[in-house]
Order: sequence, then structure tokens, then C-alpha cells
Amino acid sequence: MILTIDIGNTNIVFGVFDSENLVLESRMDTNRHRMADQYAITMEQIFNLYGIKREEIKGAVISSVVPPVSDQLKISVNRAFGVTPLMIGAGIKTGLNILIDDPSTLGADLVCGAAGAKELYPLPCIVIDLGTATKIYAVDKNGRFIGGVIAPGIKISLEALTGKTVSLPMISLDGGAPVIGRNTVDCMRSGLLYGHAGMLDSFIAKFKKQLGGDCSVVATGGFSSVIKEYCESDFQVDRQLLLKGLKAIYEKNTGKRK
Repeated sequence: MILTIDIGNTNIVFGVFDSENLVLESRMDTNRHRMADQYAITMEQIFNLYGIKREEIKGAVISSVVPPVSDQLKISVNRAFGVTPLMIGAGIKTGLNILIDDPSTLGADLVCGAAGAKELYPLPCIVIDLGTATKIYAVDKNGRFIGGVIAPGIKISLEALTGKTVSLPMISLDGGAPVIGRNTVDCMRSGLLYGHAGMLDSFIAKFKKQLGGDCSVVATGGFSSVIKEYCESDFQVDRQLLLKGLKAIYEKNTGKRK
């Protein structure tokens, strides 16, 4: 079995693949003050809950946009499972030709999403990652990462809206939103959800035009399922895209399928 870990600014998502099957997916909050032993204990408890034994883990791979946490996770994986994880970074084979100005600055999460898209979806492919930030990026028909867009995520937008105003409350985005709200909460939901959906629709259309026409479009991240119903564009939701990309990168670098 392969342990895949994606460390984001808000959550750490980890999954276990048994051959091609994702047999465990879970998450914990990203805490920069948590030590390696604490991460190891938490992971072991979750694995016990799912009936997975530590000796079944034969390899691991980690992507991170939070370097202090990745250092602790690397130690904790070694202590908990006795394997040294592959860290996504310089010198790692990804199967991608990265065409941005400085490839060394490309975030590990974007690398993994693009690798997963190249492995699993027809090219060219537009990837939408709806996490703390909203990232939209493209892999062209030749499997090259050609660039993208980074915008404030839905949660950040909500926090900015409520944090910079006196009378607007912090709200839940559950429960749907009318296009034209008739109370404060509905108006806020409409602005956040339809506003974000409109941005995605616009970028999808512009990306397709630049890429030359038909493209596959896949969305991942915590808000991907929520935002889909508000978009006019059609796309597939794949919540595990980054984990699948991590697995693909692990196999390219080790030649192993677990």
C-alpha cells in the first residue's frame, strides 16, 4: 500500500492506495505547531479506525505548500510506518514539461494536480482547485503545464467580507442561494457562490479559446462539489485528483505499484 499526503494551508489530506483502489481517505487540520510524534499518533489512530496495519504501508509520498509542516510529517511517517517518504520538489520526475517562467516556483499542489490530470483525463485539460485559494491551470495537448490563475478562495472571500464590515455576519454556505437575495444571508451567499461560479465560467471559456477549442475540465478541492451547481460550464468533480497525482508521481520515481 502507498500512503499519499497533500499538505495544504488549511487541511492535510491523506489517502492510502492498495494497487489502484483508494482504501482510505481522511484529513486533519494543518497545525504548524504540532510536532512529529503528535502527527504520528493521530495517523496511527485513524489507520486503526480503518483496520489498516502499519506494516502494510510499503511507501509514501508527500506534497506540501507549508514547509515547516512537511518537515514534521516526513519524520512522523518514518516513525509511524518505517518508510522514508518521497517529497515532491526539485529533481522529482513528474512526467510534466513545465513551461512557466521559473519552474522551481511551481507549487507542489499544482504539480500533483497537473500530473493527475495528465494521467487520468483527455488532454488538453483545465484543472480547477477550489481550496484556500482558487487555482485554475492548464495542461496542453502535449502534456505541458503552461500556466494558470490564482485567486482568493471562497472561504477567504467570505472572511474578508465579514472581517471588513461591521454589520455582515459570518454565514454558512449550505442551503443554496437565490440569484436575487431577499435577506442579508441570501444576498451574501448569492454574491459568493454565483460570483465565484461566474469567475470560473469566464476563465474556462478563455482557457478553452487559448488552448484551441475542446478541453476536458476537472475540479478538485473542498468547494468543488458545492460550486458545480452554480456554474454554467460543465466539468467533472474529482475530489481525489491530487492524491491520484501523488500516486502517479510516486510510481514514476520508484517504478513500483503497491
